[in-house]
Amino acid sequence: MNIFEKQTKENDGPLKGLTVLDAGNMIAGPLAATQMADFGANVIKIELPKVGDSMRHWSPMKNGKSLWWKVIGRNKKLITLALSKLEGREIFLELIKTADVVIENFKPGTFERWGLSYAELAAVNPRIIMVRVSGFGQTGPYSSKGGYGTIAEAFSGVPSFTGFPDKPPSLPGFPLADSLAATFSAMAAMFAIYKRDHGDGKGQEIDVSLYEPLFRLVEAQVIGFDQLGIIKERIGNRLAEDSPRNTYQTKDDRWLGISASSQKTYERLAFAISRPDLISDERFVNNAVRCENADELDDIIAQWIRQRTLDEVTKIFDDNEVVAGPVLNIKDIFNDPQYIFRKNIIDVADEDFGTVKMQNVVPSFSDTPGSVRYSGGPLGKDNRDVFIELLGLSEEKYNDLINQGVI
Repeated sequence: MNIFEKQTKENDGPLKGLTVLDAGNMIAGPLAATQMADFGANVIKIELPKVGDSMRHWSPMKNGKSLWWKVIGRNKKLITLALSKLEGREIFLELIKTADVVIENFKPGTFERWGLSYAELAAVNPRIIMVRVSGFGQTGPYSSKGGYGTIAEAFSGVPSFTGFPDKPPSLPGFPLADSLAATFSAMAAMFAIYKRDHGDGKGQEIDVSLYEPLFRLVEAQVIGFDQLGIIKERIGNRLAEDSPRNTYQTKDDRWLGISASSQKTYERLAFAISRPDLISDERFVNNAVRCENADELDDIIAQWIRQRTLDEVTKIFDDNEVVAGPVLNIKDIFNDPQYIFRKNIIDVADEDFGTVKMQNVVPSFSDTPGSVRYSGGPLGKDNRDVFIELLGLSEEKYNDLINQGVI
C-alpha cells in the first residue's frame, strides 16, 4: 500500500497523486503546502529533529500543545530530517526524486549553503518545481535581510493608509502577508505544474516575497500616484473612492458594516432609512460627490442606526436589499446559520484532544472536493512510513540516522 493511502478519511481531492515536500517553517511556506494538502496533494512535512516547526510552539496552547499547529499541520505526513547534515541532504535528494513540488521559506542562500540549490535539485529531478518564499525575494538589495510578515506588511505600504488619521498606522490582527504569500505560492505552483505537464516537461524555480502579493492587491495606488500624484492616507474604515462605506454602531452596541458605492445600492439604503431625499441631494447625488461629503453622510446614517438594535436594522436592510452585514466575533460565527449551513467549521479527529474544530477547506468543489483528513500530529509521526516504506531504508540504517541526529 502507498503510504499516502493510509488515510483516516478518503481523499478525493483534485490534487490526489501530486507529491509536495513542505521544507518550510512557520506560516508562509507551510500554509501553501497545507492549502495543497487540503485538496488532496500528498504532502510530506519536513521538520528539524527534536525541535520541529516553530508553529508547534505558538499560542494558543492547550496542555502544552499548540492549537495553531493542529490547523497548519493538518493533512501532512510528518517527518524529521536535518537538511544541513550531509546525510540529511542525501536523503532529501532521494525525496526530491519522488516529488512534484518542494516549498521552502528560509532566508535566501540557506538552501544553497546546504547544497540544495534549484540546479542541484533539478539535476536529480528535472520535473521538480521549487517554490521559494522569503521576506524580500531571492534578489535585490534587501534579499539578504530577514523578513517576517509584520515587516512585509509595513514595507508593502498598506499600514500607511490603514487606520485612523490620529492613530498610528494599523497592522492586521492576523498574519496577512504570510497568508497571502502562501496563497500566491500554491497558485504559482499549480501554474508551473500546468506548464510542465502541458509544455516541455520541465520544472522551474518560483520566487515569492512576503511583501509583493500584498503590494499587488493595492490595485489603483500605483497608477494613481503615477498619473495624479495621489498618496493615499488613513481615513479610518472608509475608502476614499467609495461612500458610504463604514462600520456603524447599533442601539445594542453591536456593529454593522455597510458598502453602498453603486448608485442602485445607495438608493436602496436611502429608502431603507426613510430618507429618499438623500438621492437628489446635490451633496450625495453620485458616488464622487458622496466621497467629498462623506462626513455628513456618515453622520446621517450613523444617527439612524444608533436608534435601532442590530436585529431591527438587519430586518429593515434585508427587506430593502441593502448591502450590509454584522461585525462578527468568533463566538458569533460558531452560531451563525450561514456558517453552519455551509459547514465552514468542521470536527476533525485529533490524537491529543479526541476531536477539534477548525475551518473547512475553501473553496468547495462540486466533483472533487477537498477534505481535512487529520489534524497536525506529533513530531516525526510518519518517519518510519517515509524512510523505511517509501525510501526503502533498512532498520539498521534508520536507527543509525536517529542516533546521528539526522532524523
